[in-house]
Parts: sequence; C-alpha cells; structure tokens
Amino acid sequence: MHEADETTRQKLADALRAEPATPSELATQFDLTPHAVVGHVEHVSQSVADGDEQFLVAPPTCRNCGFDDYDDLLNLPSRCPDCKSESVDEPTFTIE
Repeated sequence: MHEADETTRQKLADALRAEPATPSELATQFDLTPHAVVGHVEHVSQSVADGDEQFLVAPPTCRNCGFDDYDDLLNLPSRCPDCKSESVDEPTFTIE
C-alpha cells in the first residue's frame, strides 16, 4: 500500500506503533486538530482491540495536584475536576 493510499486512522495507528504521542503532537504531525485526533484515535483503539495488539493510554494528569483519575481517558480535559486548575497534561497514546 502506498503512503498516499493510507487513511488518516491507519497513519495515526502506524505513528502510535512507532512511539507514544499526545493528541497535540499527532495533530501537528498530521495537520489535524487535537479534538479530531481524539475522535480518530477512539476508532483506532476499537480496531486494535480486535487484534493481537494493545492500545494503551497514559491518563491526563493535573500538573498542580497530580490528579489522574479521569473517567474518560480519551478526552482533552480543560481543567482538573479536583483542584480546578487549568494546568492539565494531555493523555499519551501508544500501541504495543
């Protein structure tokens, strides 16, 4: 398959097989918005679940209080539900 023939989701999956990345990093790499990346990655995670690989997520983490117990790991929280800080690191995705 030629690179031009690959879908965005295939390209995202290949990138996540190569190294862990945040939505913003993937958005920059593939000229998408971080929210669009999260939408695509949700589908990638479902596709990976059907195979021998694992889709892994390092949760978003508050830089202020360390909170990382978010209900939805495939999300871009704007602030911490615990301390209300807006200083939250994005989740990191990888495929192993």
